[in-house]
Formats: sequence, C-alpha cells, structure tokens
Amino acid sequence: MSDLYQAGVEPDRYPELLEQKCQSLTELMSEFSPPALERFASASTHFRLRAEFRLWHSGDRCFYAMFDPADRKKPLEVLDFPIASTLINELMKRLLAELHGNELLRRKLFQVEFLTTLSGDALITLVYHKRLEDDWQTEARALMARLGVAIIGRSRKQKVVLERDYVTEVLNVDGQQYSYRQIEGGFTQPNGAMNQNMLSWARSCSQGIGGDLLELYCGNGNFSVALANCFERVLATEISKTSVNAAQVNIADNQLDNLIIARLSSEEFVQALRGEAEFSRLKDVDLSSYDFRTVLVDPPRAGLDDESVKQVQGYDNIIYISCNPETLHANLQALTQTHEIVRLALFDQFPYTHHIETGVFLRRKG
Repeated sequence: MSDLYQAGVEPDRYPELLEQKCQSLTELMSEFSPPALERFASASTHFRLRAEFRLWHSGDRCFYAMFDPADRKKPLEVLDFPIASTLINELMKRLLAELHGNELLRRKLFQVEFLTTLSGDALITLVYHKRLEDDWQTEARALMARLGVAIIGRSRKQKVVLERDYVTEVLNVDGQQYSYRQIEGGFTQPNGAMNQNMLSWARSCSQGIGGDLLELYCGNGNFSVALANCFERVLATEISKTSVNAAQVNIADNQLDNLIIARLSSEEFVQALRGEAEFSRLKDVDLSSYDFRTVLVDPPRAGLDDESVKQVQGYDNIIYISCNPETLHANLQALTQTHEIVRLALFDQFPYTHHIETGVFLRRKG
C-alpha cells in the first residue's frame, strides 16, 4: 500500500486509469476472440475495507507511517487514507487520540490493522513488540468500549482476543442479503462494493444452467453462499482451516441446506473424484450422486496447475475468477481448446494500481 500512497490518489484521473486497464486486458485476451469486455468501475475513494499501518514513535508522539520503497528507513506520516473506507479513516483519528493519552497501550506498539465492512462492523488489531499482560487487557477492554469496535492484541506467539476475532459483513446481491463471517488474518475481498458486483455477475452466468456446482478455492464461501440458490447443490473445497471454519458459520447463518464445504486442496479433490484416494473429510459425501455441470475457480495468483486445468475441462461450464491476467491467459491457452469464452469482465478491485481482477465464463464447444 505504500507504493499506492506515494503515487497519490487522483479521483479525477480514475476513468482514464480504468480505461487503460480495460485496453490492456482486451489486448491480452484478443487472441481468444472474446465478446465485448464487461467493465465494473469502483468508487474512486473510500472503497477499501481493510488497511494496515506501521506506528512510528517520536518521543511521546506517535503517528501512522508508510515508507518510500527507495528509502525504507524514512517514515511518511499518514494523516488520512482516502482509498480506505470512511469508517477506517474515522477510527484512525479516534484511535490515535486514545493512544496519545495512554502510555501503556502505546508502548512498543508497532503496527495497527483495520478490518471493516460495508455493514458498519469493525475490528482493530494492535501488534506489539512486548508480551501483553493483564494490565494491557484491562486498558484495551476500556478502549474497546470507548471506540465501540472489537480489538485484538498480538505479539510474538501471542494473540489476545478480547471479544471476537472476526467481523460480520452483510452483502446485498440481486435484492438478497448474504451474511459473511470474515476472520482477522483470513482472506477477504478488500473492495466490498466490487465484491457485490462479482457475485451478481457470477449469479447471472449461472442462470438456467441447472445441475450442481463444484467450486475450488472457495475461501470463506464468498461465491458458494451467493450461488447456492442458483443450483440444485453446491460442493466446494478449500484447504485453509480458518476459512473453512468461517464458511461453516456462513452456511448456518444463511440457512443453506444444499451447500457442503470440505477442507481439501484442489489436488486432493481431483484425486477423490477420480477414485485415486479416499479422504475422511468426504466420508459423508457421495460424489457419484452429484450432477456437476458447472465449476467455479478462484485460484491464487499462480493460476490453475496443469492437472486442475484438465479437471475443469471436464465440465460443461467454467466460471473463472482471476487475480492475475497473465496466469489466466496461460490457462486459457488450454481451456479454449475445449471451451469458448462467452463472457469476459473486468472488476476494478484495486483502483490506482496495475492489479486487474477478471471474470471469464466459458461454455463447452459444440
């Protein structure tokens, strides 16, 4: 985030910068002859729901700091952060005032992390170079009451949860509300409004397909939960235990009875589907009973490995959400041998950066 802050946020230039991204993605994908690019613009300010800052100390004063990549030893004071949510900016000021008035909470505090939601929930993590004793907990609980948000303390090999280590997000998608538990330290989409656009787009791709959905790399169930009522059943996999635990809460909170999330890697799940291995975490799941017509993948920046590409080619419909156009392009070299691109979308999750989030909907040829 320091590079972004240094470059400056210029809302007046945002349409121009978005157009550059759209042109870049269109050129990259041109060899596949996709349909016209669907573009989803972000708000130009206050779109990011999480942020973290170093806390720099100068005598009895402290301030939020970022660093110039060319000089990591020179702190740059952050007075506000226009890309972050309005709530983060409010909490930044209120927390700093509290820290200046409390030496115990301020001492050896070196990092502050904010996690907020569109629905107004918030969590602050204070990271220290000291062990957090009972006196810290007493002061932190009083601070939590004054700020009206959850607080976590961290130090080496120590995590102190005073109330909870998560926020609850409520997203509005196609006139429906979906509740999501988002765990501190776990992956969440940072641009909540853009996430709503992504979910709505994926739902529109799913209309009229029928059958069951398989999702790989499902995280906390972000897509699975919103897509559950578009299919007969949904089976999703995720390797992170933290994310799977959050997903189970999300299944219950959204009262879904047709969604199962199993803690398996995509490679393990492929082995299970092929009958090459058995896993206790699938002991109550009859894979042969599923009618998988659609697969949704939202892989890490490395994209899909060769075996996963072969696996997803076995389904009639592929919804591919990508955070890296280059690895997406490489995967499409293989996927377009069996499938054609029927929709292509750019979701501007990260304005003012080079990062591009892409959605591709592919259908089997013939």
